[in-house]
Amino acid sequence: MKELILQNDDDTNRLGKDIAKELKAAEISSIEIHLEGDLGAGKTFLSRSIIKSFGWKDLVKSPTYTLCEEYDLDNCLFLHIDLYRTNEAQDIDIFNLDREIDSKKIILIEWPERLQYKRKYDLKITFNHLNKGRKIKIEAGSLLFSNWLKSYE
Repeated sequence: MKELILQNDDDTNRLGKDIAKELKAAEISSIEIHLEGDLGAGKTFLSRSIIKSFGWKDLVKSPTYTLCEEYDLDNCLFLHIDLYRTNEAQDIDIFNLDREIDSKKIILIEWPERLQYKRKYDLKITFNHLNKGRKIKIEAGSLLFSNWLKSYE
C-alpha cells in the first residue's frame, strides 16, 4: 500500500493518466478498480481523468443518479459505477459486470464498500479530504498493479 498527497486537481489528473497508461498496457481482458472515501474527495474526478486518457472526447458524467455510465471506445469498454445512492445487492447485478466481451473491459466502482458481496479488485484507491488537496491510499489487489505501485511516486 502507498499513501500520497495530491495537492490539487493537476496531481489527481496526473495519477489518472498514469493509471490509464498501465491499463492500456495490460494484457488482461477485465480490470476492476475500486474508489472509496469521502464524499466529494475526487473519485469521479479520477475516473473522468482515466476515461478521458483513453481518448473519450465527450462528457464523462457522474453516475450518481444513473448508477452506471458506459463508455464504449474502439478497444475498451468502461463501466463507471457509483453505488452511493443504493443499498440493494441487485442494483449492481443489473449491469452484468462479469459479462464476456470482445474488447478490454475496465470496471470503475465508486463506493464499493456498499456492495452486499465483495468483489475482487485489481486496484483500490481510498480518498480523504485535506485542508488543501487529497490524501489517498493506493492498494494493489492483483499482480497487474503490484510492480507499478512499488515504483510509483
